[in-house]
Amino acid sequence: MLNHMENDAVFTPEQVLENRGRVAIFIDGSNLFYAALQLGIEIDYTKLLCRLTGGSRLLRSFFYTGVDRTNEKQQGFLLWMRRNGYRVITKDLVQLPDGSKKANLDVEIAVDMMALVGSYDTAVLVSGDGDLAYAVDAVSYRGVRVEVVSLRAMTSDSLINVADRYIDLESIKEDIMKTPRQNYSYRPLSGISLTEDPTQE
Repeated sequence: MLNHMENDAVFTPEQVLENRGRVAIFIDGSNLFYAALQLGIEIDYTKLLCRLTGGSRLLRSFFYTGVDRTNEKQQGFLLWMRRNGYRVITKDLVQLPDGSKKANLDVEIAVDMMALVGSYDTAVLVSGDGDLAYAVDAVSYRGVRVEVVSLRAMTSDSLINVADRYIDLESIKEDIMKTPRQNYSYRPLSGISLTEDPTQE
């Protein structure tokens, strides 16, 4: 009888994760970009959104990034993100004395996490930045469950310690990476094989 009661009282990890309620996603764009470089993958942002939402109700997915206004490719990418489920928050890159460019969006991420408390049940933070640990701690005290997703080598222990769950990007990289199109051939004209050079005919 006792064993039966114990089994009823214990939730499996799957059951616990299913009960995530409304999910809000906060992505530190530059942190994710460098993590992807370390993993040697290119992120498929549609797959990423699906993987992080995990079947739960998505309140909103925020993507924070520094921008270079002269970079047309980046502007095109951000437009695609806006049209495919992301709320993009940008800040102009600032040139540092060593010549590198940086934009720190920790404050924006922290403010949005706090401002939306009450509208979501689970926060998914894609960043390893220890500066966000205080904000994570603050929202968790207001009843929010926080999942941190980042590359272990780039993640502060202080951030992992205040999160309810930590997911190493390495463990989900197969789910979120762009897959090369194998056996894909574009043939505008039937009868021309890809090995032939049509100009030689």
